[in-house]
Amino acid sequence: MSMKLHREGFSILFSLFIASLGILGLLSILEVLNLVMWIVGGALLILFFLFAQFFRVPKRSINEVEGEVMCPSDGKVVVIEKVFEPEYFKDDRIQVSIFMSPLNVHVQWTPIAGLVKYAVYHAGKYLVAWHPKSSTKNERTTLVVESSKGDVLFRQIAGAVARRIRYYVKPGDLIMAGEEVGFIKFGSRIDVFLPLDADIHVKLEEKVKGRETLLATLKGIS
Repeated sequence: MSMKLHREGFSILFSLFIASLGILGLLSILEVLNLVMWIVGGALLILFFLFAQFFRVPKRSINEVEGEVMCPSDGKVVVIEKVFEPEYFKDDRIQVSIFMSPLNVHVQWTPIAGLVKYAVYHAGKYLVAWHPKSSTKNERTTLVVESSKGDVLFRQIAGAVARRIRYYVKPGDLIMAGEEVGFIKFGSRIDVFLPLDADIHVKLEEKVKGRETLLATLKGIS
């Protein structure tokens, strides 16, 4: 599978590269043992590789089908339950939450095609991403897409480590299913809120892939 590096990682990787050169240069000036140089150089190379892996963007295709809701991110399904959604819908919805570890791809893609009706950033706390209150207390961004089969809300949530949420859409934008809409730097979570009659196609603890795994099917206008 081919992939590229996400633009959000360019400055971090460049800074890490410059810092690594500085550390190796300092060790050279201090004339440390060659063995120490090799060990430190190897450790810095591994660290650079791990950061590069975090910012990877895999190339994936998507077959857009009306009413199908795709997973907006990679990760593991940690919540499937009926809840009251207080910010936008202000009624009961089915919430499906996907937890992303630092090893997962951290790009977010829109789960369904349609019109962006709502896009709001909220500053907040940094509770661990699996905490029940992280959905309403943590730094987060709430996005709502109006599709031909109903509205879908999905929320980027920062975790204890992730403190940099990016999103690239605004109200009024027309977006395709699987279009890139955001990025969260380091471990985090995505909540998706669906109509109560939606057919859910994932299970708790299931590992999913953004743009590939079918999350749900909408039956009609919510």
